[in-house]
Amino acid sequence: MKELLSNKWFKFAVVGGLYLLWVIWMGSYLWLIGLVVIFDMYITGKVHWAFWKKKNPPNGKQTKVVEWVDAIIFAVIAATFIRMFFIEAYTIPTSSMEKSLLVGDYLFVSKTAYGPKTPNTPLSFPFVHNTMPLTKGTKSYVEWIKRPYNRMAGFGKIKNNDVVVFHFPEGDTVALNLQAQSYYQLCRMYGRDRVWNDPRNFGEIVARPVDKRENYIKRCVAIPGDEIKMERGQLFVNGKPQEHFPGMQQDYIVKTNGSALNPKALEKLNIAEDDRGVYSSEQYVFPLTDDNAVKMKEFNNITAVEKIIEDPAKWDSNIFPSSQNFPWNVDNFGPITIPAKGKTVQLTIDNLPLYHRIISVYEGNKLEVNGSEIKINGAAANSYTFKMDYYWMMGDNRHNSADSRYWGFVSEDHVVGKAKFIWLSMDKDKSFPAKIRFGRIFNGIK
Repeated sequence: MKELLSNKWFKFAVVGGLYLLWVIWMGSYLWLIGLVVIFDMYITGKVHWAFWKKKNPPNGKQTKVVEWVDAIIFAVIAATFIRMFFIEAYTIPTSSMEKSLLVGDYLFVSKTAYGPKTPNTPLSFPFVHNTMPLTKGTKSYVEWIKRPYNRMAGFGKIKNNDVVVFHFPEGDTVALNLQAQSYYQLCRMYGRDRVWNDPRNFGEIVARPVDKRENYIKRCVAIPGDEIKMERGQLFVNGKPQEHFPGMQQDYIVKTNGSALNPKALEKLNIAEDDRGVYSSEQYVFPLTDDNAVKMKEFNNITAVEKIIEDPAKWDSNIFPSSQNFPWNVDNFGPITIPAKGKTVQLTIDNLPLYHRIISVYEGNKLEVNGSEIKINGAAANSYTFKMDYYWMMGDNRHNSADSRYWGFVSEDHVVGKAKFIWLSMDKDKSFPAKIRFGRIFNGIK
């Protein structure tokens, strides 16, 4: 057995076989050229692939420095491979998913759940996303090689109510001083000229490929083909009200008899300090789950707990698709049918705002509008057939979440993976050791 394991042809067969399976999984057979490299490494030995090592070191041993370099290179390659194709760490940065997921939760995201994507920009610095460490705008990647969208086989497909990590759909253009905000929202708020001509406040304006856009996490409330609408804060999917998850919360106005609320009582309800809005000595605003709203009504000094719901007649221009043809707001919108790959929609000037970004940005067509005429790639068009599947993502913290209500559909090429479990949770409002939320460690995500 020992002789077999040390046989160069046996090693080549094992490594080559595993590599071949990986190429088949990738679905890009150009990578078969790697078999030539593996053959030379194990059989012919014409090229000194481990160039940092001596070919024939004295006593058959490498120096300690070389051994460390060898170990570091192997660790970097292995970790990069795992992060790219199998699992990636993610940290909850905002309260958009509370109380299902809390600020300071550290998650593992499975890329095999829906199938990992091959990188659009494969040449990049390891372990960082879009910028180099300690810099604001230095790219961590180069675009000499660009790959089209390709998703490898996964264990399943996105289902309703999955918690999904994805690239920010409006992250194709970014103001570097305000990277967490939508460039398009900034333009609507301040005007494009100011955003581009005020580098002191907004910074340089840069473009990013799909795989280098900021990562977001939300709940997928609707999949391709679903019809959704929202009425007075209640989401309906295919005509049925969406279930209220235990962690789902909305904003409430809380009124007291004039006495202040006990901070310890708020802490017991897991209301973070950043979420404790104060209107006056008698009026507060809190995001509350259904259970917390009931518990707060039992406080001796509270006179009213009222859910905040936007007037259906009030139009919010920040709500997708930012058109007067669709005068919606955060609590009232739709109905909308989620686009599905291969499905055809009739196009009109009136409904074009719903699909404008899909046609021109996500699916890369040249879209022109001249009066009442719509042209796609130079040809008059009164319909469009979608090339990808799309999803509707929303945060569980319904009044404090930047989600599909603001930037619309999420295309399949933006999907990163499924959030699986919490491996660490840290409360920023507390000091060590109370800072660690031991009860959340290794909890699965639902």
